[in-house]
Amino acid sequence: MAAVAMLVAACSGNRPPVLPTGNTPPDQFIFLRANDAVMKERWLTARQYFQQIVDNYPQSSLRPDAKLGVGDTYLSEGGDANLVLAENEFKEFITFYPTSARVDYAQYKLAMSHVRRMRAPERDQTETIAAVREFEVFFDRYPNSMLTMEVREKWRDARNRLSEASYKVGLYYFRARWYPGAIDRFKEVLKDDPGYPDRDAVYYYLAESLLKADKKAEAVPYYDRLVKEFDRSEYLVEARKRLEALVAQ
Repeated sequence: MAAVAMLVAACSGNRPPVLPTGNTPPDQFIFLRANDAVMKERWLTARQYFQQIVDNYPQSSLRPDAKLGVGDTYLSEGGDANLVLAENEFKEFITFYPTSARVDYAQYKLAMSHVRRMRAPERDQTETIAAVREFEVFFDRYPNSMLTMEVREKWRDARNRLSEASYKVGLYYFRARWYPGAIDRFKEVLKDDPGYPDRDAVYYYLAESLLKADKKAEAVPYYDRLVKEFDRSEYLVEARKRLEALVAQ
């Protein structure tokens, strides 16, 4: 009777009271109701059900999944406040259930709570840096996770954002004719992210910056890398011209 009374209380407010039928354990019944709400994208309702399991069924085998469910509903609902709460839920899961079979999932979603708060490349990149850091924790701790391929795609997106931000700062310096600053930024991108897919632009403007800074010998390798690594690039024709002229000198 105590479990039934608890369930009635859990279902008060925005939801009509529902009771388990047959021999279904109350925690399992609530969990099913939570998943049903998730399928209908009723994030608040689902979260309330999941939270009931977390708060009232400490011995339930469903409690870890319910804890993740709370975090997932915050993440799915979105908004800065909810994303901060999602981050906290996933951090707590990793702390409370470090040996769980789903701890890799929690780490992935922790990173995603930062991804969802990333700003445009021209803006502050604090959240992007945090996302990249949490993805790298994932790769370090869970190298054999079945989620690795999916996580790597998300990491690449975040890493691209960070590299693009640095590249745009370098481009600003280049256009302002402050070539030492441009050179430092472009080299930083290549050092920190050698797999950046738009590095053809980085090669080109780094070489141009070096050329304008009267460092012709240092510019040549970057024009050469652009030509050798890229079959298609808007900078390819100009890079070949520059390279031919510099080699001929």
